[in-house]
Amino acid sequence: MIKQCFLPLENQDIRLLILGSLPGDKSLQEQQYYAHPQNRFWKLMKLIFNVAEIHSYTDKLDLLLEHHIGLWDVCAQAQRKGSMDLDIIDEEPNDLDVFLADHPHIHTIIFNGQKAQKVFDKYFKKNPNYRYFTLPSTSPANAQYSLEKLLQEWRTVLKKD
Repeated sequence: MIKQCFLPLENQDIRLLILGSLPGDKSLQEQQYYAHPQNRFWKLMKLIFNVAEIHSYTDKLDLLLEHHIGLWDVCAQAQRKGSMDLDIIDEEPNDLDVFLADHPHIHTIIFNGQKAQKVFDKYFKKNPNYRYFTLPSTSPANAQYSLEKLLQEWRTVLKKD
């Protein structure tokens, strides 16, 4: 089954870009980034930016933009049965070179998990003008990382900005 990514969360003020691999089935069904209730992405953002409550998906996206963070996926589309990153095949990348050229304030790229970084490395050369960080995936499939351990690693990078 061919699955496609969402449009990027972006504006002209973003300085940091978080790249996932490709939305999972629950995210595609809900048409929202990181919609699976066990995905820890939004919980991490709340903790890192000290926000007590986020009431809507729009509030979640606004939180990122307030902190100059964009969000997208490395894969524009791919074949994948289910939601596991390991099952992604025949991927086609997003045009990240054009995206980065159109967003000159970006200086840091974060990969949400190793699959995003590996697909990026397959199609793109790392540019010395950017800092790159591969962080542990927030996916529930990454059960070896507790929320506390994820928080420690993600906070270190996001708070550098």
